[in-house]
Amino acid sequence: MTDVQLSATDVKILNVLQKDASISNVALAEIVGMSPSPCLRRVKQLEASGMIRKTVALLDRKKAGLGVLATVQVRLQRHTEAGAEDFARAMNDLPEILSCWAMTGRQDFLLMALAQDIESFGDFVTHKLLSMPNVRDVQSSLVLKEYKNETAIPIRADTSARI
Repeated sequence: MTDVQLSATDVKILNVLQKDASISNVALAEIVGMSPSPCLRRVKQLEASGMIRKTVALLDRKKAGLGVLATVQVRLQRHTEAGAEDFARAMNDLPEILSCWAMTGRQDFLLMALAQDIESFGDFVTHKLLSMPNVRDVQSSLVLKEYKNETAIPIRADTSARI
């Protein structure tokens, strides 16, 4: 990876795609002030560099029947690299887990979890998380109301990107 200065056009492309990745190349080119062919080449370069990791559809969790969103803090019994890696791999296999981060401080991991309702969340914590080897302690907090939930990251032309 090398540090590369993003051009103003790259920044415009990235900001538009973060808001609506389903936009047509023709519409994207018009917004950023390019013709379609060079615009498509720029997008492909940003994808090839890894700056654009993937394109997804963002779903409404409540409409999907997942009314409970929670943060879950996990402490492990043994603090070894292998133990942490095993736990992180196990989180990748659980569809209830949206995100998993290794943390500094009292807790070893912070998870974002989804569940249909409180009862199914309780079953998930009791029967899946707490029954895992090496899990010492789990503390969860339920989201009462969502005020901001963005996926777009701030990109500016004056910042370097590692691509």
